[in-house]
Amino acid sequence: MVNFTILAGGYTSFVASYLFNSDTNALTLLNQSPTRANPSWISLLPKENILYAINEDSPGSLQSFRIGDEGLLSPAVTTINVEGDIPAFTTPLSTGQVAIVNYGSGNALFVSTDDCDPAQFTTQYSLITFDAPVSNPHMVLEHGSEVYIPDLGADKIWRLAENGAPGNWTVHGQIDQPTGSGPRHIVTRGNTLYAVHQLSNTLTQQHIPPAPNGTTTSLIANLSIIPPELPEGAAMAGAEILIAERSKHFPEPFIYVSNRNTGVPDPRGDAIAIFRVEPHLSLVGFVYTGLQQVRGMQLGGPEKEFLIAGGVAGDAGVIMLKRTEGGRNLTLLARNTEIPTRASFVWLN
Repeated sequence: MVNFTILAGGYTSFVASYLFNSDTNALTLLNQSPTRANPSWISLLPKENILYAINEDSPGSLQSFRIGDEGLLSPAVTTINVEGDIPAFTTPLSTGQVAIVNYGSGNALFVSTDDCDPAQFTTQYSLITFDAPVSNPHMVLEHGSEVYIPDLGADKIWRLAENGAPGNWTVHGQIDQPTGSGPRHIVTRGNTLYAVHQLSNTLTQQHIPPAPNGTTTSLIANLSIIPPELPEGAAMAGAEILIAERSKHFPEPFIYVSNRNTGVPDPRGDAIAIFRVEPHLSLVGFVYTGLQQVRGMQLGGPEKEFLIAGGVAGDAGVIMLKRTEGGRNLTLLARNTEIPTRASFVWLN
């Protein structure tokens, strides 16, 4: 028997913990840990067993927690103001800081953690305001010595680097995206960048321009992520992107993209689009989840063979899928509806 513990954030005042038994395909709610309101995005510092959670409010905040048995969280160790509104994402960096992007105020905060206890935030931070008429940053991705921040409002991916002193981050370039596309989340594979665009409902592929000042490269691919036969009144909005590399039981890499329907619900639920990466980016098909507005999903397991997902609307709860047919398909293993909605996930093992 292999048990996996998964934490899940959402638009409530708690982080939930689930246990997935991969032998019996049972998904069980373990507990709920109190937080400030709307811990919609959570991230893990795995070696230290520390969880960071943003509170998606105006003004927003960031909390840190220690993770105990069965995923139960300690009381908040530290809570800080994130110097902006509606934070949408947070992640720890290899440099010892925690990055937060504020969707509502068009800025990003990089706050340092204590060298001996990364659950403690210091007073050292960098606050970056993005130079664009409209700025809605939505993610942070560390790539080498740079940090990439896709900006849904500005149609850019900002490139940041430390300038002199550790923790002193500055914008030193950008990668322009198609006008009106709304880049939301990204992944990289070597020197290739993949982006899911919320407004155009597309998945794009391009080479990463040389740092720091290359502004764009031609797109290698620009593919729709909209599923077929949508109901009248559906309104799609691309959300999450995940990549799974080849492994022992999965001979080729695949990309998985969620697309939220914020309009008239599809009886089949929101779809996850599956894309083959090699020899070129191509759509394999769609898997319908029964969920409404899949904002977050996450891969887990030794070969990333499992995918957990939840919606932020409706009452369909959380589902566990398994990658099948070498990764070309997803099969539903379990559903837990005790908590009707969840927004983000981290696997603890």
